[in-house]
Amino acid sequence: MALAGCGGHPKDVLTPVADTSPQSPKVDMLIATTRTRSTVPGEMFNGERALAPAFADMTISIPPSKVRKEGQVAWPKRLPSNPATDFATVKADDLNVDEAKKWLSASVRKTPDGSVLVFIHGFNNRFEDAVYRFAQIVHDSGVHSAPILVTWPSRGSLLAYGYDRESTNYTRNALETLFQYLAKDSEVKEVSILAHSMGNWLALESLRQMAIRNGRLPEKFKNVMLAAPDVDVDVFRQQIADMGKKHPQFTLFVSRDDKALAFSRRVWGDVSRLGAIDPEQPPYKKELEDNKIMVIDLTKIKSGDSMNHGKFAESPQIVQLIGQRISEGQTLTDSHVGIGDQILVATTGAATAAGNVAGLVLAAPVAVIDQDTRDNYATHVGTLAGTSGTQPAAAAVKHCAEGRPTPNCTR
Repeated sequence: MALAGCGGHPKDVLTPVADTSPQSPKVDMLIATTRTRSTVPGEMFNGERALAPAFADMTISIPPSKVRKEGQVAWPKRLPSNPATDFATVKADDLNVDEAKKWLSASVRKTPDGSVLVFIHGFNNRFEDAVYRFAQIVHDSGVHSAPILVTWPSRGSLLAYGYDRESTNYTRNALETLFQYLAKDSEVKEVSILAHSMGNWLALESLRQMAIRNGRLPEKFKNVMLAAPDVDVDVFRQQIADMGKKHPQFTLFVSRDDKALAFSRRVWGDVSRLGAIDPEQPPYKKELEDNKIMVIDLTKIKSGDSMNHGKFAESPQIVQLIGQRISEGQTLTDSHVGIGDQILVATTGAATAAGNVAGLVLAAPVAVIDQDTRDNYATHVGTLAGTSGTQPAAAAVKHCAEGRPTPNCTR
């Protein structure tokens, strides 16, 4: 556990630094988010829900290939980031709606085919996780589309699963509004959508909502790529039916050893999750064929992600395949699961872990040494207290996590 506690990376890495490595590749992306603007320098947006969508123009510098393997995000070991060796933010400008439209128009005109790639991240992602992962995907895939990151309010904690799920529902209208704008913009000739994990629920619900409102989905929506979708298979059947016969080309990435989806299946009443099905078994095989859904089975692909949940982004071959599908007209997240989080789920059950004092006390000593548990701990305590952690029990476990002995906790 001590070794695990030494992992992680500096947080709040989004303060722009000087471009001291001009030869390093750059990824310029449009951010569309329903997150709240953060007051913490270098964080930009936190995990809380904003009253209205916000936009930003960000440029991420990617270190040369000699210091980074494809599929990896080279997080800085210390701040400020060094563009020669790290992913580094070199621009982070807030935009209003009109400025966002101008960014899109200018970026689409630079593409050879007027195409746009929309990426929707998954569960347990801080804002910086989504930004750097999307930059990695755009660069490693070689895609030439205008990149748009849609990032919804995720608290970046395993125990915030319910909050994150409701945040996707909270973002549905905003994402549909973006889709409607892309559909009407005559400069945009083709739209591809890549979603990961819980982000698939948001993508599918917004597309379904758009199809019902308009009578069908626009022809320019060519590809929808569903990576490790955390979606109930029964609900997916209905979503596809509601989109109509002339829906986009769907590509489904599945992995039967996905531990995150196994956890989700237990939470949702032991109903199979779409991203963990065996596509060769009935009734899935026939249903996928009937709906002309392509399937890429990643079960045998090895990954550096211990949860086997982000294989599609970490495998160079798969990322390049994604780029080829988009460009030819046709593990994706950082999961911060602390050791203490795993203890909570194992000892108290997923449904009650976030509100269980005993579980928090069990996790508190681990939070002293494990970075991800420590980062998530304040949220757990705040949720339990219902305010800012002022109740006695919440204060006790908070002090324990910080290594301060109390009558209820000895270090």
